[in-house]
Amino acid sequence: MSALRTAREAPVFEEECVDSTNLFLRRMAGEAADGTAVVARRQSAGRGRSGRSFLSPEGGLYLSVLRRPPVEPERLATLAPAASIAVCRAVRRVCGLRCGVKWPNDVVLGGKKICGILVESILAGDRASVIIGVGVNVNTAAFPEELRDIAGSLAAAKGGEIGIEALAEALLEELDACYTAWLADEGFCLREYRRQCVTTGREVLVGGRSGFARAIGEDYSLLVVWPDGTEEAVRFGEVSVRGLYGYV
Repeated sequence: MSALRTAREAPVFEEECVDSTNLFLRRMAGEAADGTAVVARRQSAGRGRSGRSFLSPEGGLYLSVLRRPPVEPERLATLAPAASIAVCRAVRRVCGLRCGVKWPNDVVLGGKKICGILVESILAGDRASVIIGVGVNVNTAAFPEELRDIAGSLAAAKGGEIGIEALAEALLEELDACYTAWLADEGFCLREYRRQCVTTGREVLVGGRSGFARAIGEDYSLLVVWPDGTEEAVRFGEVSVRGLYGYV
């Protein structure tokens, strides 16, 4: 990867391959400055939500940023949706493509997942930190058979190769901008998130139970109406959406 052009004050480590960009920053969290980032072309042990592995071949962009937000712990749950908006903005800037967000923070394009986000809270010494991890399928050429109905890439949607360095630069800028705005106002991107969320207005499957995703709550929960007319605010768990990821 050629040197990234960025005006960031915090350091950016550029690596060909790491085990995981989140783990890379976790190991240095005690000493690293707020805003320290790492960008890699491959991960040998990429991780997703709920301890799942995250396929990380060459052709993708894998990036993490270390932050030390001076906020109450309960606010941290809204940082991942803010990061998903940053990804959508960066993709639009560089590729001219309009992505959506599958609740809670998968970035999708053409009904397929093109980006996963993993936000982890850690305690380094006496300082609470957050690591925002982003993995984007940029020029990924092929996926295993079990992922072909789920995963897509920006290059496939655009019809040509995408410059990974340009996307990395834009993504760092948008993550920084969204983080700054989030610090000032927790709900700064709620309206944009609601507009770009592709889960609402569709039939969903939550824990094996079918319902209708009516809206996004003020706390970014998914408001689901069940067949008996009752409504529930879903705050965590696996949600399948009709029309996405092979769910028909």
